[in-house]
Amino acid sequence: MNSDIVKKLDEKRQAALAMGGEASVAKHRAKNRLNVRERLNVLFDAGSFLEYGLHADHAEVSTELHGKHAAADGVVTGVGRVDGRDVFCIAYDFTVLAGTMGRTGEAKCARIRELVLKHRKPIVWLIDSAGARVQELGGSFFSTTGYLFREQAVLSGVVPQVSVVLGPGAAGTAYIPALSDCVIMVRDQGVLALGGPLLVEAVIGEKISEQDLGGADVHLIKSGVAHMGALNDEEALHLTRRYLSFFPSSSADLPLRIPSIHSARASDELLKILPDDSSAFDMNEVLSQIVDPHSVLPFMPDFGKSLITCLARIGGYSVGIVASQSNHLGGVLENDSSDKGARFVQICDAFNIPLVFFQDVPGFLVGSRVERAGIIRHGARLLYAVSNATVPKFTIVVRKAYGAGYYVMCGRGYEPDYIAVWPRGEIALMGAEGAVNILYANKLKSMQPEEAAKLRRELEDAYRNEVSPERAAALFGVDEILDPRDTGPVLERLLDLTAGKRVLRPERKHGIFPV
Repeated sequence: MNSDIVKKLDEKRQAALAMGGEASVAKHRAKNRLNVRERLNVLFDAGSFLEYGLHADHAEVSTELHGKHAAADGVVTGVGRVDGRDVFCIAYDFTVLAGTMGRTGEAKCARIRELVLKHRKPIVWLIDSAGARVQELGGSFFSTTGYLFREQAVLSGVVPQVSVVLGPGAAGTAYIPALSDCVIMVRDQGVLALGGPLLVEAVIGEKISEQDLGGADVHLIKSGVAHMGALNDEEALHLTRRYLSFFPSSSADLPLRIPSIHSARASDELLKILPDDSSAFDMNEVLSQIVDPHSVLPFMPDFGKSLITCLARIGGYSVGIVASQSNHLGGVLENDSSDKGARFVQICDAFNIPLVFFQDVPGFLVGSRVERAGIIRHGARLLYAVSNATVPKFTIVVRKAYGAGYYVMCGRGYEPDYIAVWPRGEIALMGAEGAVNILYANKLKSMQPEEAAKLRRELEDAYRNEVSPERAAALFGVDEILDPRDTGPVLERLLDLTAGKRVLRPERKHGIFPV
């Protein structure tokens, strides 16, 4: 072959690999952000990235773009390996036309989505885009678009989908994370908003900064749109690799069991963590004594904080943990924690990750404020998700399990493959104090204070005897009164037992998710 042809090809490759050019790349780097090529090098195993569409360019439908080069049309697409497993990627390049979505670029993305569905491999989006390219997608051509979100919705539950928000995700590109399983945002850099500050001011007169409008803190703490935060690009991409390590390549597979030098161990420390009274404690300390060391990956830790959701390993097995956190609101379930739990349960169930529930739940929050905010429908989401989950499910009643909180945290009626109570666990409609208030309110009011206090203590003690672990075990409401120290080894044995679990549900098109 003529060497000039090869030389010319190499020149074109180098031009494409130069992204938006030296000035644009330097401006990007000045903001302490990696460029798109550097991001791919961090995300994927060394030398494993295979690119699709390196030589793509803009569609030349706009006079404003004639004569201009758009490297890869502002979006790098391809497949690489993460810990040896193939993962597809769509990475927007802000150095090229602000990473806007053009006609050619969207054709590249559609090609990747096609391959993801065909080959059943995870997909990662690296979001750094100002949204649709108005020069190309304006006017009537817009009537031919929209496949992106439909195709992404079809992929839901088929393969793991992760969006890493490393810069702006404006307008259309804001919906890509919203339709992903997991959203990781870089603090002080990532932004998700349907309309930027200028549009917001023009439409409703509100003056607001980008970060206050749709920055990481907004979506990690208040909106619940994002699930994990990172300090910089590198941390976000390493989090992505770690998240994917818990998952199979598709819903047709089981997660890989990672060999561990530690088997699940009995821990005397568990006896020291729980207070002797009803005061709050940090459930994270309990979990640390049960799961494999350093294996916990929190999911939405700053949102709905009365409920802990995290990925972890027990005996090398991937597990999803749903645990009450009495350090926040006493562990009561409210709107945000219910939504958070429902989403997490669905993700784990979709990809065959067993679920472990640790109950210390007083029930659901009550009052006019939460009723008007729809706590019934929010709680129903968690109820729905747990009811329909068919993966192995294990329930540990650590301390209290009251009312509907007991149900939605996988009580006996929700098909746990094992349910146990620790020696101080109580399973009841409500706690002793509330029950006595309801049953004996009039009688106690009619008595002298000292007599009433004495009778109250007696009634509460009698009630607690009726909701003791021994009573629950006698009625066979639980499978075991479990020594807390044995929890880890028992769970590892159960994970071995249930690895091939299959559940048949009634044939249907789909259920109706509570809204």
